[in-house]
Amino acid sequence: MIAVLAAAAMQGWALPASRPCTDDQLAELSRPSEQPYRLTCRAVLSANQTVTRRILIEGAEASGAGIDCRGGSLGVAGARTTTQAPTVAVWSRRIDGARPLWSRPTDVTLRDCVIHGAVRIWGMGAGQGMSALQASSRTPGHTVAVQAVAPSHVRIEGVTFRATGSIPLYVGPGVTDVTVTAPRFTGVSDSAAIYLDAESARTTVAGGMFGIATGREQIAVDGSAANRIVGNRFALRGRGGVFLYRNCGEDGVIRHQTPSGNLIADNVFTGASRFRPRTVVVGSREGGRRYCGDDAGYPFGSSADDGDGAEGNVVRGNRTER
Repeated sequence: MIAVLAAAAMQGWALPASRPCTDDQLAELSRPSEQPYRLTCRAVLSANQTVTRRILIEGAEASGAGIDCRGGSLGVAGARTTTQAPTVAVWSRRIDGARPLWSRPTDVTLRDCVIHGAVRIWGMGAGQGMSALQASSRTPGHTVAVQAVAPSHVRIEGVTFRATGSIPLYVGPGVTDVTVTAPRFTGVSDSAAIYLDAESARTTVAGGMFGIATGREQIAVDGSAANRIVGNRFALRGRGGVFLYRNCGEDGVIRHQTPSGNLIADNVFTGASRFRPRTVVVGSREGGRRYCGDDAGYPFGSSADDGDGAEGNVVRGNRTER
């Protein structure tokens, strides 16, 4: 599978699409159940249909899968989701053996949906704790390794997120090439609206409306690089906007990549704090967390330097309106 993906990347990433879902698969997807539905096909829902079953898009066999909701909804309105059981999970699957391997999904699409709860895109360590991620982070080639096994090329188009506590859109370690166009974020998040985690890269968030109440900043860029956050409108309610940092030592995982090469442009911020209007902050932490020493002992990444290391970021054309 790795050779196939490498060839596709050299050709501009042109993998074949997954097959359309059959009538039987659509019926099973729509059936209420406590167990997630494993989606490996392209589902087109009936207009304004509601699907309450959780959805799992996992492993290489799910590449090309997706859902066009046609204005319908996924999840249960008002029901609180957890990090381990999100509304939609796009996950890599670990294959155990003498040398553990990972099977990852690529080319996934979510379109024209109202999502109650959260979407989590996660590679190494998905649903299984942090041990694999910790071990990999203690090797000098960690960024390349974790990106090679994480989901890639995920498109989220015209989706409304109605958050119910957990982060509505989480882009996990090593995830690359996520495109989020014309999203709407509503509801309540205990943390951020979007979290771009360590070693992830090339997420685009464009043309979004952020009307969500957050416990902290709207978009967290934590050791994530080469992202584009452009043309969005944020209602901050006194909280922060887009923060770039590197969360040294959290969960004992060494952060190798810095929040660098990002573009934050042409966004509009309303509701900023009058006394400390933190709309875009490059290098918002620079260490200073109690767990920064939890990754000590290695001569690279945040183990060697607790600083954010944010470089080469472009911040331009953003406006603050009262």
